[in-house]
Amino acid sequence: MARDGMAPGRLDAATHWPGIIEVYRDFLPVGPSTPVVSLCEGATPLIEAPRLSERVGAEVYLKVEGANPTGSFKDRGMTMAISKACERGAKAVICASTGNTSASAAAYAARAGLSCAVLIPEGYIALGKLAQALIYGAKVLQVRANFDGALAIVRELAEKAPVTVVNSINPDRLEGQKSSSFEIVDVLGDAPDYCFIPVGNAGNITAYWRGFQEYEKAGRSTKLPAMMGFQAAGAAPIVVGHPVKSPDTVATAIRIGNPASWKGALDAAEGSGGSVRSVTDAQILDAYRFLAAQESVFCEPASAASVAGLLAYGAPAGSRVVCILTGNGLKDPDGAISQVSVPDAVDATLDDVLAGLDW
Repeated sequence: MARDGMAPGRLDAATHWPGIIEVYRDFLPVGPSTPVVSLCEGATPLIEAPRLSERVGAEVYLKVEGANPTGSFKDRGMTMAISKACERGAKAVICASTGNTSASAAAYAARAGLSCAVLIPEGYIALGKLAQALIYGAKVLQVRANFDGALAIVRELAEKAPVTVVNSINPDRLEGQKSSSFEIVDVLGDAPDYCFIPVGNAGNITAYWRGFQEYEKAGRSTKLPAMMGFQAAGAAPIVVGHPVKSPDTVATAIRIGNPASWKGALDAAEGSGGSVRSVTDAQILDAYRFLAAQESVFCEPASAASVAGLLAYGAPAGSRVVCILTGNGLKDPDGAISQVSVPDAVDATLDDVLAGLDW
């Protein structure tokens, strides 16, 4: 991969990576007095995907955001949201979440010494994410509503109590999340032709597009990618053109019926010459298994929506494509187990082991 134009040492593994705020300070709304709350997020791998590239006839890379400290891209936005909350004197933060936001908010709040409250839809959060929010010490409440209902309560509560909302409606979140675009350009030497990305609450596609635009304006890249967003078919309000009252998909992280950044997603897609489309659960799970078995990358199902979109709709031959994988596969262990056959036990003898291996 070309590294022309990359700032000296910016992504050099031999040097200390201090987190996205310190590395990209010139592109972020922080000042000398901003207390930086960081877990050294960012600098996630951009992995070449040879088998996927061969299959689609393009040069494909995977941006593995599951390598962030709490296992998802949310850490990029949360370091900014919590740092700015501390700068403004906040004592407590709150969010609604289908999982990843709750884990990240709880971790960064704990780092900053803030109280953290999380509202999650009852029965609609992956086990790994729930475990994280609880172990980091957040006050977690299950509410009898979907994500959109939980977020409505969070918004109302923030108007009546001294708490800072750290969902993606908080503009500081998107400022942090745009840093992944910077890293992609720094590693490749220029922007890709296409950026394929999952769309749930739509903050991430909005943030990536902002980042690519800012880097091009600063002369760090010579072009802008087409932003290709993908929603799950059972939770695709942007695609169908109206909110979905009861969104349903195995990709729990994007099971959202009324995205907070709806307009931002449309602006990103239309402004870049891209689109927002849908993929089925079957397509998502096919891509999920393909990534693990063929590219050795284990992501959560929602992450695989980007690759499902690439497999379903393709990209021009020879084009350079980056697929964003938003979260680690261990976020949803039940989902993973449902896709494989767990072997039965065998007796501890060489013959039985050989028979079991079918060698």
